Amino acid sequence: MYCRPRPNQVLPAVMHPTKCCVNHTFTTLEVPHIHPVHTTTVNHVNYQHKHYFPHTNSMVDNVSNQQFNCGGGMGGPGGPGFGPGFGPRPRPFGF
Repeated sequence: MYCRPRPNQVLPAVMHPTKCCVNHTFTTLEVPHIHPVHTTTVNHVNYQHKHYFPHTNSMVDNVSNQQFNCGGGMGGPGGPGFGPGFGPRPRPFGF
């Protein structure tokens, strides 16, 4: 079975009281006021005369060495047969 759509039904309009709106417009007007100003720049120059007297120093380090044989007992450095430089001790003449 075929169904036909029903046509839309329009009811009578409901009338509401008129709502009043107010638009405000604003305009800005510019009024120029001129206030002249003058500036003078004064440049001051000061010369500072600075005198320098460079001076140098030097240093010398004098280094020396001493070696002492404080004895080491028999057979060691300073014992019989060894001299102060750890080498053989010179023998006196006639021995």
